[in-house]
This record gives sequence, structure tokens and C-alpha cells, in this order.
Amino acid sequence: MTAPIIQLRDVSKKYGTGRPALDHLDLEVEAGEALAVLGPSGSGKSTLLNLVAGLDRPSEGAVTVAGLRIDGLSEAASARYRRDRIGMVFQFFNLLDDLTVADNVTLPALLAGTPRDEARERAALLLERLGLRPHHARAYPGRLSGGQRQRVAVARALVNRPALLLADEPTGALDTASAAEVAGLLTELNADGQTLVLVTHDVALADACATRTIELVDGAIHRDVRGRTAVAR
Repeated sequence: MTAPIIQLRDVSKKYGTGRPALDHLDLEVEAGEALAVLGPSGSGKSTLLNLVAGLDRPSEGAVTVAGLRIDGLSEAASARYRRDRIGMVFQFFNLLDDLTVADNVTLPALLAGTPRDEARERAALLLERLGLRPHHARAYPGRLSGGQRQRVAVARALVNRPALLLADEPTGALDTASAAEVAGLLTELNADGQTLVLVTHDVALADACATRTIELVDGAIHRDVRGRTAVAR
């Protein structure tokens, strides 16, 4: 039996002396799932994403992603883990405005040691797959719509062929039409086998993209629903 791609075992995260951000959380995510994480502000959504991304460490418990125990990694090893095993998509794109679209997508592959020609080929194929044409690849991010910029961000996140794609409020800065485009894109990627963890306040986005939804309340899983079924608001 294949091990889950994400395993959290008795994970707690405490900041100071108040209520923990995550409270003895157990969670497994299988390869190929599209998991949406919902919950009110302060419920622990961002903390969970940061632990899976290796951007933070639990106060207690173990975090394993793609067969690697990540909660005890050094800063350098955590950076390699993020480079090699996960892709990340953010609310505000985080693209480099002084680089072309193609160069934004190519850069992570070059940093990972991919030969330049191969990196450029990967970037071109991804941009085409995600509906961006050659003239978009030559443009600078500021010339694109919000939906197009998020597509570039997704291509950048996928260029190193990660086992896991993490998306943090990926439609939060988009208008309704662009948000629908990105929701469709994430659904297509998951249908092609990409494992996805999506943190969002948007129940409609979770309904559109997720094959499983969990709701966090006070750092614990309040509800766990499989299938494209909304969590009650």
C-alpha cells in the first residue's frame, strides 16, 4: 500500500502562551487528492500550510511529505525540499516584474540545476498547456491580467515537477471571471494527477476544485468531507 504523500502525526503549533494554532492534529493526504482547507481567520489554515511547506516547524509532532520527515530539517535542507518536492502558489502572484513571463517560469528550474535549454523547453510547454501564448511568454507580468499572472505563477510552481502543489488563497486577489479561470485550471491539473492542497476562505472555490475538504476550527479538524460537497458556512 502506497504511503500518503502528507502525514501529520499529533502535530501542535504554539505561539507564546495562548491557545495553540494547531492542537494535536492528525492528517493524511493521499497522492492525487485535491484537498481544500477551510476555516475562519485564526483557525490554523496558514499554520498548516506553512508546516507542510517547511516554512515553520511544529512545537510537537511529526510532519512527513513525499517520504521525507521535514520537521527537523535545517534551513538549507528545508530550502532544497521546497525547491525539489513542492510548488507554491500565492494570493499576490510574487512574480518578478523585471523578468519576462518565460524567465519567471524558467528561474526555479535554473536554480535547481536544470540545463538552460531544458528549463526553457519546460517553461514553454507549461505556458502553452496553461493557455498562455508565445507573445505572453515574451511579455512582462505587469502587462497581463490577474488571471494570466496567476497562470504564470502556477507554471512557475510546476516547472520543477513537484510531487505536491500548495496554493494559498490563489483567487483572493482576482475578479470573479479570473477566479473562475484559475479554479478551472486547478481542477484540470488535479484531474491529470497533480496532488493539490488549497487553503482558502472561498467555499465555491473548494467546491469547484477539491476532491476532499477539511474545516479547521481552533486548530483542530472540525469536519472532513470527501467529494465535491460544500462545508456548511
